[in-house]
Amino acid sequence: MVVSVSRQDISDAQARLDGYAVKTPLLRFPVLDEAVGGTMLVKPECLQRTGSFKFRGAFNRLSMIPVAQRKHGVVACSSGNHAQGVAEAARLLGMKATIVMPADAPTIKLQRTRDFGAEVITYDRVSEDREAIAAAICDKSGATFVHPFDDPGVIAGQGTVGAEIAAQSAALGLVPDTVLVCTGGGGLSSGVAVALEHDLPDCGFRTVEPSGFDDYARSLKAEERVGNPSTAGSVCDALLTERPGAIGFEILKRRAGDGLVVTDDEALAAVAFAHLELKLVVEPGGAVALAAILSGKFDAKGKVVCVVLTGGNIDPHMLHSALTR
Repeated sequence: MVVSVSRQDISDAQARLDGYAVKTPLLRFPVLDEAVGGTMLVKPECLQRTGSFKFRGAFNRLSMIPVAQRKHGVVACSSGNHAQGVAEAARLLGMKATIVMPADAPTIKLQRTRDFGAEVITYDRVSEDREAIAAAICDKSGATFVHPFDDPGVIAGQGTVGAEIAAQSAALGLVPDTVLVCTGGGGLSSGVAVALEHDLPDCGFRTVEPSGFDDYARSLKAEERVGNPSTAGSVCDALLTERPGAIGFEILKRRAGDGLVVTDDEALAAVAFAHLELKLVVEPGGAVALAAILSGKFDAKGKVVCVVLTGGNIDPHMLHSALTR
């Protein structure tokens, strides 16, 4: 039986994160409303500590580790955003962190993970098994493995994004018709979905993924988890997971509508729009939900739609590429 996550778990995570995570704002942009013909609410997790929503889940999960076990440290696998979240959470809690990262991860993500005090072990994402590498480290050290998305503590931490959306939209006097979230393994998406299920039960929910890595869209359609044929080949590095997490999929198959899919070009166009029009720095994987709106893959006309910008850890050369396309 797959473990689930409750609204109470998210409330508990909110208490743990208080004073540590940023309560990112819910923003309105007339230029975006005019571009898509709807009322847009933007949740900029690119402004979160470490530059992405991942800090929320990492800090919540690490805070749940018994004090006596913390001396053995933590181990995580990540292309960069979970890596930074775990590294910073470990630093704040006085724990050692070892992160297994793909050698081709963005340079800025590799360096910042090290800057937060973690030891980085690189691997070839095409030919090596990162979870096997992490398991060997845990066996040797006794460290706790913190999965990037298939962990109830991580999902509950990410669910605080959804709780904030519900409260902030109510404060604005608006009720979202739909929330769109950039989706990799589904930790954030499922956490947000749990919060919305309780706080905004009539609000729709849609996952958004890059083309070629649309395992959630295909899994939701098939009503079972299916994988991606590759783990590399998109500029949306933050979303290149093998297949949906078991916990998140059980939540989303009851809560999410059909998955949305955008191209790399559409993601980069959204990165450029965010930079030039919204004055926000967003990485390609963090911009696919915005891309779904701007490209017309999701019709926002006449609707109140919330888009979560999930991360802003973009290499300068990638940002330059997006701006000069």
